[in-house]
Amino acid sequence: MTAQEAKSKLDRLIAISRVHLYKPIQIAEILHRHRSDPSSLDLRNLETYRNRSKQWRDEISVRLLRQRSTSSQKYQDNLFEANAIPPPVLAKLAEANQRTGGAVEVYIYQAFTARQQMLSDVAAFLARAKPATFVLRDLIAMFVKQPGLRRSVDKIYEIVVYALFESLVEAMNARVSLSVPKENVELVREFEGFTRLVLGISPEQLSISAPARLYRAGVTNAADRGLDIWCNFGPAVQVKHLTLTDEIAEELVEQITADSIVIVCKDAEEEPTTRILNQLGWKDRVRGVITQSELEEWYEKALRGKHKSRLADNLIKYLRMEFRNEFPRSSEIAQFMQERGYDKVAAVEWWADAPSRAGQRSR
Repeated sequence: MTAQEAKSKLDRLIAISRVHLYKPIQIAEILHRHRSDPSSLDLRNLETYRNRSKQWRDEISVRLLRQRSTSSQKYQDNLFEANAIPPPVLAKLAEANQRTGGAVEVYIYQAFTARQQMLSDVAAFLARAKPATFVLRDLIAMFVKQPGLRRSVDKIYEIVVYALFESLVEAMNARVSLSVPKENVELVREFEGFTRLVLGISPEQLSISAPARLYRAGVTNAADRGLDIWCNFGPAVQVKHLTLTDEIAEELVEQITADSIVIVCKDAEEEPTTRILNQLGWKDRVRGVITQSELEEWYEKALRGKHKSRLADNLIKYLRMEFRNEFPRSSEIAQFMQERGYDKVAAVEWWADAPSRAGQRSR
């Protein structure tokens, strides 16, 4: 294993990571602690840092992003498998990192800084957005065309779907009602604790009405069984920036236990979609399929159509708000880099197996 081969592994990990770079940060924190106290970690013994390194990563991600990884333990542990950064690769990275006074750590956090700049560009685009000129396709393209953001395109797709749906439901002043027939009042009284807490009704008030609402379930990448948006009025919404195929349709429907599902996807043809759902026996569960072209048409109507005065400003507001929630940007990265002394680590090709004099930290 050469340093160049180890770098290739690290580069691939960075390339396939979502914008928060949780896994690369975890590697950086292992390297940092090993460099600070080499005797504290046996990098070839995974169990000495497998779980502890998640805590180290979370400390940094919470500081920089106010978020931590909520992926499954299995997904998080994939970091150390053979196709990612197994112990021998990590040991080689640590060797280069030690030799260069922390250059591998710097390399990772520079990649993080670059992703943050990409997000800043999108945030600036949204800050400038005006109902008269905003084009949905342009926003999605900023994620599709940039390799550093492409892995997170599903998240921006969820955001644009949620912003539109919430704006429409709010503008329509839609309400959801729940009622129990009067003949069942004794049953309500018998289980009054349940009916008050769970249903919100009582023997004195057998019906309630509340505003219709939508909620994004995946804003923190939680293990949500495939659910992206849920509603207090029935359907579950699954969003995928993919073309609908037999395999994808099967996966989406099997992930969600709701009786009524709406699928939002990049492309879908009416005939194949109907055939897929009929063939798999899911037509009754899937209320319908919404495509990106339909989203673009609805955005056009909301922003510049005859009801724009009721929809346009809220649509832009929800886009900005959900983007900030999903992609918080770091205001502390410069201070963090300075505290660690990364600003004093000389630029060096750490993967070149250079002699130990190269890249040593300035004193």
